[in-house]
Amino acid sequence: MDTWTPDRGRDGVHTRHAVVDTALGEVTLVAAGDAIVGLYFRQHWYRPPQTDFGRCVPSSEDELLSAAARQLEEYLNGDRACFDLPTAASGDPFQERVWALLRQIPRGHTVTYGELAEMLGDKGQAQLVGQAVGRNPLCVIVPCHRVVGADGRLTGYAGGLPRKRYLLELEAPLDVKADRLF
Repeated sequence: MDTWTPDRGRDGVHTRHAVVDTALGEVTLVAAGDAIVGLYFRQHWYRPPQTDFGRCVPSSEDELLSAAARQLEEYLNGDRACFDLPTAASGDPFQERVWALLRQIPRGHTVTYGELAEMLGDKGQAQLVGQAVGRNPLCVIVPCHRVVGADGRLTGYAGGLPRKRYLLELEAPLDVKADRLF
């Protein structure tokens, strides 16, 4: 039987993390095996215990973490429109269905929790959708920031509303940005 150690994770996969400074502040990138499994802010709402992140390595010493850090920086600089990283997020079946829908929201667009619930077949599940969105372990990479309240207002974001606002403004189409200048 395979035993858990901080470097191997509970499932026996080599887990490690890197802490990188970004335009959004300090971010912890977590990799397990050959996939990115987490992107967490310092005060993230549902941040797992540090012991779940495995060994801390400089991102420059790990090919996958280096690629994730580089792509995140490019994204936040406006030089990248989407991520091209192997990812693996594990949640319950409902959460995984919600996260799959999040991946389909185009850059520069938003949807409401109710619209996501309706896509899942039951508009009455908007609150459950909100809970699943809030537990997305791959913030930014899986764009949970593109989900807004029923009235279009910014609502909860595991990384804080200022970060959500920043990401939505970064992704806004040029014509929307131009309208804000006048």
